[in-house]
Amino acid sequence: MRLLPLLFLAATPFAASAETISQEIARTGLAATETRLAALTERKPEDQLALGSVQFLRAIEGSFQTRWKAGLTDRTGMLPLLRLPLTDNPNPPPFDPATIAQIFRDAEAQLTIAQASLAATPSSDDFGLTVSLGDLWFDVNDNATRDTGENLLDIAGPALLGWQWAERDPATPAPVIRFDAADAAWLSAYAHLLTGISQIVLAYDPTEPISRVMGARATMAKWGEAPPDFFLGSRAAPDSVDTFAMILATLNQAPDPALMLTARDHLLACIAENRRFWTLVGMETDNTQEWLPNDSQTSALGLTLPPGTGVTWQGVLADGEAILKGEKLVPYWRIGDKGGVNVGRIFTDPRAVDVAGWFQGWAALPYLETGPLVTPDSWSAFENLVGGDPMLLSIWLN
Repeated sequence: MRLLPLLFLAATPFAASAETISQEIARTGLAATETRLAALTERKPEDQLALGSVQFLRAIEGSFQTRWKAGLTDRTGMLPLLRLPLTDNPNPPPFDPATIAQIFRDAEAQLTIAQASLAATPSSDDFGLTVSLGDLWFDVNDNATRDTGENLLDIAGPALLGWQWAERDPATPAPVIRFDAADAAWLSAYAHLLTGISQIVLAYDPTEPISRVMGARATMAKWGEAPPDFFLGSRAAPDSVDTFAMILATLNQAPDPALMLTARDHLLACIAENRRFWTLVGMETDNTQEWLPNDSQTSALGLTLPPGTGVTWQGVLADGEAILKGEKLVPYWRIGDKGGVNVGRIFTDPRAVDVAGWFQGWAALPYLETGPLVTPDSWSAFENLVGGDPMLLSIWLN
């Protein structure tokens, strides 16, 4: 008879609840985990953080899926959501010029959902969400199966750990992180950053320029095979000349003013959320499987931050905020030190970007003002503090 209570317990939801969020993602994937968490009528703080985090990762996963279907699997992209390498699609369809805009449009929509969930995460409760990075994976080919090359560390390991990724012992277990309220602010900052970048891309919608360049190349191909790529020595399509032409033609369009304005708002929100992160993490007294540590903590990723990193980084962000608000001007090479470019007005009064005009100066004239210039002091202090690769660390710090 004692067996019956045990069987009853095994059949109840209590037994199933023993599975952690990390294990659930490993077993079912991000989409199924998001669906379950979103359906909860009541969420504990760690559930709310899990929902916002999974929704953020779903935005990344969606960009991977669109890229894989279109065959955009290499690392030649210069923008976030296009850079990380993916496993190749053996049979992609002909490239659709609208794909690039679609990637950023879908990401913007999903990131907006994630921002709302992260904003609802308590910032004062003592809670934690423990996740093994080895459990996280992206369903790149959208077949609901965890295939080779879809693990988060396989895709993003070099971006997360830099040169240390290549020098790691492959047998080392994947890092286990305890994410908390401070990390919710960090992730919210990244969500705002990627949303702002997405809106800038959509403001200068590249679809028509890509179509124009691809159409011209197809027409010229009727005269014979294209010569080797001038820069890369290959006959890849599009080659680097095509890519440069696409970028220049995209920028030389009148952008959507509303999107540019909201893009600036998201970039400013990124800075505000990053500042909130450093405030929260600075108040922590534990040292438990940290993501980004304060001066008294260590990172579970194995990376070391010099004491004072948070304070020094805040100086860099303060300069960025002043530039976006037009409170500090960016030096322009053809004028003296009494004025410069008001970058904030590039967002509030956006115009087509003529690269030659910006180089010579006539396109920069509407944005040149007298006023205080931003100096390299904050960035130099950051470089001197961290040494090594400050650009890589700045991506991690957000």
